[in-house]
Amino acid sequence: MTTDPRLFTDAALTRGASVPLTREDAHYLLNVLRRGEGDRVRVFNGRDGEWSAQISHASKKAAALTVEAQTREQRGVPDLWLLFAPVKRQKTDLIVEKATELGVAAICPVTTARTQSDRIKYERFQTIAKEAAEQTERLDLPEIRGIDRLDRVLDAWPQDRALVFCDESGDEPNAAWGGARGRGQPMASALAGLAEKPAAILIGPEGGFSPDERDRLRSLDAVIPVTLGPRILRAETAAIAALTVWQSVCGDWR
Repeated sequence: MTTDPRLFTDAALTRGASVPLTREDAHYLLNVLRRGEGDRVRVFNGRDGEWSAQISHASKKAAALTVEAQTREQRGVPDLWLLFAPVKRQKTDLIVEKATELGVAAICPVTTARTQSDRIKYERFQTIAKEAAEQTERLDLPEIRGIDRLDRVLDAWPQDRALVFCDESGDEPNAAWGGARGRGQPMASALAGLAEKPAAILIGPEGGFSPDERDRLRSLDAVIPVTLGPRILRAETAAIAALTVWQSVCGDWR
């Protein structure tokens, strides 16, 4: 595999096109990677595939590329959304980074009754997703949506999209985490038949979903309650585990 750096750009990519780089990308390319005029770079924009380009201009604070030839045709990711309740900053950043690496189409933060924070830094999420896509050979960026309340999201839920509800609780009110009765199916077996279909995965906050939220989710036809095993996982671990299982059973790892 080529070691040429990869950069995401909003510019259209065609043979001979000139692509000016942002100040941040120019700094990364020229000062961090120590590239200069004549060196090659790979670029992608989420629409036109991946292209080989050459650094045609380089100065202390600016750089531009000349597009040469397409190296890969555009290819999308499975139609999978990740809904998650934001947690502490570093853990939330990790969720965004790994969701991008694992190939989600949309990242959708939601607030729940036990969500620790209802604020997100949208531009920071975009930067994290961009860098993750550049490093992992992905040809597009995930859509990053503004934060919304879970109840509002469920009110408008599309019935043709399965909502895989990672439910760590059972139905026994006096037992720790609801006991064993009423738990969801093991995720891998619950996903049978969902390949190639629109889907979303819902991960709760630290502390889990409230009883009212859990009851509502389990009442919806589109919801598929699943378990990620006998251990209670941290939110960021659950997101990574659930995406891994989904990609293995239904996604583009098959």
